[in-house]
Amino acid sequence: MKNVEGYLNNSRKSKGALLFVLIDSENDGATSAHSLAREAEKFGASAILVGGSSATDQMTMAETVKKIKSSVRIPVILFPGNVTGVVPGADAILFSSLLNSENPYFISQAQALGAPNVLKFGLEPLPTAYIIIGEGTTVWHVGSVRTIPFDKAGLAAMYALSAQFMGMRFAYLEAGSGAKSNVRPEMVAAVRKLFKGFLIVGGGIRDSKTAAEIVRAGADAIVIGTFIEKGGSFKTVSDIVKTIQSIKR
Repeated sequence: MKNVEGYLNNSRKSKGALLFVLIDSENDGATSAHSLAREAEKFGASAILVGGSSATDQMTMAETVKKIKSSVRIPVILFPGNVTGVVPGADAILFSSLLNSENPYFISQAQALGAPNVLKFGLEPLPTAYIIIGEGTTVWHVGSVRTIPFDKAGLAAMYALSAQFMGMRFAYLEAGSGAKSNVRPEMVAAVRKLFKGFLIVGGGIRDSKTAAEIVRAGADAIVIGTFIEKGGSFKTVSDIVKTIQSIKR
């Protein structure tokens, strides 16, 4: 698929808020991953994200992407936790900077190392501000994150606004895979008030009620991953899609 960014923006306008399903290649393996992706598309997902905070096996990642890509028609977007997550075969990549990391490697150095392969593999880069909320998750630990508490909406909004001024067109508020709590709607609303780009929210979203609250607050897309990996019902996925796409912006 060409022009994934255009597809996402147009889908947001025509369908309403979007659902992205995240598949961790390290947890699922290539065989089950493509089945999950196919079911996710069937029940209304608008894109498949492939990645993982601690994924280091590039061969497994590449094989996972290849199998998923052959199984779905929706965009397959890389969501790498490091340069090892930049592999061929996907449509695009969330080319993200972990803005609230205390390690400059995750802010700009990994991006410099990965950029040549993004070009080589023909991946469409989606410039993304990655902002971690809360603590105790894998991405918080691996990314050396300077925590933004769940009740400090203004801090998240400041990071998102700075990302906009730096030219990033996507912002991703992330509570982390398997998070016990989701990003609060009040924080989403504070970010939405300032950030004019495409706003993604993920982590701890397991039902349509929570998803609806986040979309009403201003999210353009929500991400679910661990819920699916641990056997969550695809009927719930369908319910989430129907609910968030019925909400008028």
